[in-house]
Amino acid sequence: MHRLPTRLSSRYGKGRSRILRILLVDDDPGLRTLLRTTFEVADVDVVEAESAAAARREIARATPSVIVLDVNMPVTSGLELCRQLKADPATRAIPIVMLTGSDGGTSADAKKAGADAFIRKPFSPLELLSVAERLAGGLYGVPFRATKKGASGPQEELLLYARDLRHMLELERGQRELLQSAYLETVSALASALESKDTGTRAHSQRVQNYASALAEQVGDAAIVGDASTPYGFLLHDVGKIGIPDGILLKPGPLSPAERRRMQTHTVLGEAMLSGVAFLQGEGLKIVRSHHERWDGRGYPDGLTGDEIPLGARIFAVADALDAMTSHRPYRRALSWDTAHKEIVGQSRRQFDPDIVDAFMTIETELREIRRELAAA
Repeated sequence: MHRLPTRLSSRYGKGRSRILRILLVDDDPGLRTLLRTTFEVADVDVVEAESAAAARREIARATPSVIVLDVNMPVTSGLELCRQLKADPATRAIPIVMLTGSDGGTSADAKKAGADAFIRKPFSPLELLSVAERLAGGLYGVPFRATKKGASGPQEELLLYARDLRHMLELERGQRELLQSAYLETVSALASALESKDTGTRAHSQRVQNYASALAEQVGDAAIVGDASTPYGFLLHDVGKIGIPDGILLKPGPLSPAERRRMQTHTVLGEAMLSGVAFLQGEGLKIVRSHHERWDGRGYPDGLTGDEIPLGARIFAVADALDAMTSHRPYRRALSWDTAHKEIVGQSRRQFDPDIVDAFMTIETELREIRRELAAA
């Protein structure tokens, strides 16, 4: 298994707690009470809104992980609100689960409105939570909170139901963690084997992970540092090279234009391979696709420029270039660190984001120490 370095494990590992924030939009107070009571036991943050207007206020206050939206609401229907949110660039990325009626037509309407998933009433809260977690792209398992004593009547029934749900959640999450762990180990093993063939060493990904993590911390962007998929994007960035022929991958001399175009497809191949893995959604998948984009727009696969390039990919580009230049490759010997420094600084505003280059120069001593530590390990 390809394990995360200590630096990454402390920030991204299993010890890090994440709270799933569900915005529940439904004009039925009874349903809102049931779901709130159930999900609070699982330590899921449920924010309620009884109308489309109230939902917009909650979204403006704090972006939810997932929106659970009832179809039938007064004034503005759930379908119309879904269409509006998906048409707005500021909210279109928020996953939406539609609660539909039992007839198939409503489900078709939910799809047309842009809903990411739909669940028919009546439904199991476990089913809803499973769908919400999948769309949010991660595991949010947290300790069970003991219920208050002295409850009676309907409230006690709700709490008892919530305890049963907690037991099912623990089983379901445990199975899902095993499946995800097995998938990650398999893909990581493939990436490691490919790396050994491509670069002659299995240390490249570990060094780049550590370089990129240090740069991300220096940049201090919460969306990158706080996204659990980020270190896996660093690890699996070149997994798409599995689909590149050895004659191209291992060629000691320059590639022909046709070979270069084929090599460049590894970014989209990697994204396609990993796109169905829930815990890689987010920055991790963006890194895999965009780590060869350039600040000046001359990169691939999309020719993005400047801030159009995902920040994680911009960070990774500097880390990857640093390690590539200071490591032996089939077609050349390793360059000195000082030579790599001059090249990175010289490519500011050309190949690299100038802010990331500034971060590189600020923590260069730390990056040198990372390389020394890994070389001695």
